[in-house]
Amino acid sequence: MTQLVIPEAIAVLERTPATLRALLLDLPAPWTTATEGPGTWSPYDVIGHLVHGERTDWIPRLRLMLSEAPERTFAPFDREAMLHESLGKSLGDLLDEFAALRAANLAVLRAAAISSAECSRTAVHPSLGQVSLGNLLATWVAHDLGHLVQVARVMATRYREEVGPWRAYLRVLDG
Repeated sequence: MTQLVIPEAIAVLERTPATLRALLLDLPAPWTTATEGPGTWSPYDVIGHLVHGERTDWIPRLRLMLSEAPERTFAPFDREAMLHESLGKSLGDLLDEFAALRAANLAVLRAAAISSAECSRTAVHPSLGQVSLGNLLATWVAHDLGHLVQVARVMATRYREEVGPWRAYLRVLDG
């Protein structure tokens, strides 16, 4: 099993905003508003979701886990808050907001200087039960990577039929 190494986690987390900016900024809208069908998210929606998470999820939960509060239970996270919070914002605005929030959150994470022992501190997740700080930090990284994959998959799906017989070699189109 791979051990969580916080500086290595930060190395991934700090690259996500620039990666998404390079992939999405100034693309024609059909690339950034495409979905995989009803009830699925576009790349624009994903960025809004990441912004909401930076504001309400990772660092607030980390602070709670590091606190001495007798009751350490996470507030539920609204996974679809971006559907109303992002209204009227451009993709560029969301990318800027994400980058600024992420930089500030990583500064908090670095300043916390979390020890290996603190990674075992726990809180109660509303649907998962008891989770550790190490779980939270590892999830933050995997969550970013999952959304990078999702954005690429949604974009690739635009050409699902156009690739013709090469589709057999393109797992991104049917994964």
